[in-house]
Amino acid sequence: MKKPFYITTAIAYASSIPHVGNVYEAVLADSIARFKRLDGFDVYFQTGTDEHGLKIQTKANELGISPKDHVDNISNDIKRIYKTLDVSYDFFLRTTDEKHQEMVQKIFKKLYDQGDIYLDKYSGWYSVSEEAYIFEKDIVDGKGPNGDTLIWMEEETYFFDLKKYQARLVKYIKDNPNFIQPESRKNEMLQNFLSEPLQDLSVTRKNMDWGIHSFDKEHTIYVWIDALTNYITSFDLDDNFTSPKFEKYWPADIHLIGKDILRFHTIYWPIMLMALDIELPKVIFGHPWVLIDKSKMSKSKGNTIYTDDILKHFPKDSLRYYMLHEIPYASDGNLTYELLIERHNSDLTNTLGNLVNRTIGMINKYRGGMVKKAFTKETYEIDLVKSSESLLDNVRSKMDQYKVSDALEEIMKVLRQANKFIDVTEPWNLNKDSNKQDELDGVLYELIETIRITTTLLQAFIPETASRIYDQINCHINTFASTIKFGAFPDNHTLNKPEALFERYDSEKKMAEILGE
Repeated sequence: MKKPFYITTAIAYASSIPHVGNVYEAVLADSIARFKRLDGFDVYFQTGTDEHGLKIQTKANELGISPKDHVDNISNDIKRIYKTLDVSYDFFLRTTDEKHQEMVQKIFKKLYDQGDIYLDKYSGWYSVSEEAYIFEKDIVDGKGPNGDTLIWMEEETYFFDLKKYQARLVKYIKDNPNFIQPESRKNEMLQNFLSEPLQDLSVTRKNMDWGIHSFDKEHTIYVWIDALTNYITSFDLDDNFTSPKFEKYWPADIHLIGKDILRFHTIYWPIMLMALDIELPKVIFGHPWVLIDKSKMSKSKGNTIYTDDILKHFPKDSLRYYMLHEIPYASDGNLTYELLIERHNSDLTNTLGNLVNRTIGMINKYRGGMVKKAFTKETYEIDLVKSSESLLDNVRSKMDQYKVSDALEEIMKVLRQANKFIDVTEPWNLNKDSNKQDELDGVLYELIETIRITTTLLQAFIPETASRIYDQINCHINTFASTIKFGAFPDNHTLNKPEALFERYDSEKKMAEILGE
């Protein structure tokens, strides 16, 4: 029986189309999900959209449509973007789904009945962008942490008693060092948010139409109970908050989220689960941001880039590769069109594309397109057999730590070695020497088998390109098990004609094309 693996992204807020930094999270989660499937796990990958809140109601009013029509449009567009980038989710949850709304109401009532939620009055500064009240200590020059103008609000609200569980949460975080990753994010939560008594959380809004109504019809269940519980409501829970699917996949192996919403996921969500007597997720991973020319994306700055904009000029796997290879494990990554062109040319066109094209071209030229299973007899400074056989373990070690960029770099190292192997062995000279024909067969076989093995690992990261390589080498032996022992590529096997995997861009012409839009 396959071991279950449950991975989630944060659900995208459905007020507007997400920019490329938001979409990065889905692509990052997809690479982990794909790798785990290939590695023999029973993967459940969930994403979705957060579709309630004042900001959505306001946006819909501006557009002259109903909030439901608006979130339908945004949700469908997000699904389209994910499909375009080959994001292979198993379930897409919408918080307007009837089953989700019913379960949220049950969770709210249970927390109220057991005394974790109580009715009181609140007055304070409210951030529409964060859908949360902002503490005085977090207000700078009258603005919230995101730089937005705050609204003073006074209203009756239901509060969630966070203080009751604070000591228990702190102990859990300290006793489970891998619960919040990377390490810097854990330290931030402990030092900046949990070192002082938590203020109770407002979880309803009064007289608001767009949202899930509580048992108190004047109050709408707001944001965090609605949004965070999506991670469990998709499991068709019964009145005891369990189900066969829930028992199979919960606790989640990883909640993958942006670092800007880490507080909500590492404080509010675990406390909700403690109150419900439900086990906590294994890992909450706060990934870094994608910066545009070293600045955070912001509509006010005019530096927001959307996925559709990039895909007008680049193949989907160029964007996937850049996101997965260039955004570090723990620190923010930088994206510009110039950098995207540079990485596309250097890694995808020169390293990967050139290796595949040269190798298939030499096999077609020297052996009529047929590969003979043979191995080199001479000793070279590069040992492709050894490098290829150790590749799966090296990549798996990085992926187990969610160091996706490092994992992809392990594959690129072997691809660079293979290119250098061509220069070292000089197949064109071996072909001229009648006494070196067996050695030439060995060189060509070791190259094509290395391509097959690296392609098998690349399936998790740039799946469309991997599929195209398999078609060109006319071999679809693509399991992880087939990479452990070098030599699975068939004997006397005929290849297809090579086709360029990636176009090489002239940087100046490409930038002129992009800027001319």
